[in-house]
Amino acid sequence: MSDLQPTLPTVGILGAGKVGTVLARLLLAAGYRVLIAGSGSPAKIALIIDVLAPGAHATTAEEVARESDVVILALPLGKYRSIPAELLQGKLVVDAMNYWWEVDGIRDDLDDPRVSTSELVQAFLPGSRVVKAFNHMGYHDLDEGPTPAGTPGRKAIGIAGDDESALAEVSALVDASGFDPVLVGSLHDSIALEPHSELFGANLPAEGVQDAVSRFPTTERGLEVAAAREERLGAVVQS
Repeated sequence: MSDLQPTLPTVGILGAGKVGTVLARLLLAAGYRVLIAGSGSPAKIALIIDVLAPGAHATTAEEVARESDVVILALPLGKYRSIPAELLQGKLVVDAMNYWWEVDGIRDDLDDPRVSTSELVQAFLPGSRVVKAFNHMGYHDLDEGPTPAGTPGRKAIGIAGDDESALAEVSALVDASGFDPVLVGSLHDSIALEPHSELFGANLPAEGVQDAVSRFPTTERGLEVAAAREERLGAVVQS
């Protein structure tokens, strides 16, 4: 029987802000090799990374995309079209982005209840397997909340996606980061993790996340989403 341990995938993070550096620390602590790129040159962010995520390698977005097995998107959502899509062909991509009008500007395309923002990202990355995760919990809670598997009251992260194997891989990543993964549904369903939802900003154990997902259709946001999607479907049928 071999004593060799399976090699953990290399994780790349696009975005060296608060969420990106917190996720880098969590994954480094779990034994992953982490590459990270910010909006500036690697030299510009290297000192920041050395302080906030020692052990992570500061590099370019292109190298992150090329060299990583899993790529986490932690940059402002409004910049998603700057992602090197061709280099992410066939890769697992974790969408941790949210729409913030203060940062992204007023963007009706990013605040449309008929589609989730992860569906927009998946459409831009047709050759990648996109999973929504790590977006609904505040970075302070992400930083302070990890605990070993099986810890009573362990906090949970909702995940959503359309690819079963990708969801399994992200579940393992979430668990290794110190949180229980909770399946929310498809990318279409991931709107329940976005701003305006009960889960957004929540810091809950798995049961609490599951209960919030179950309640979503009856909430003000859930009803708004359902009405917009029904209207869209009716327009498509009539056409």
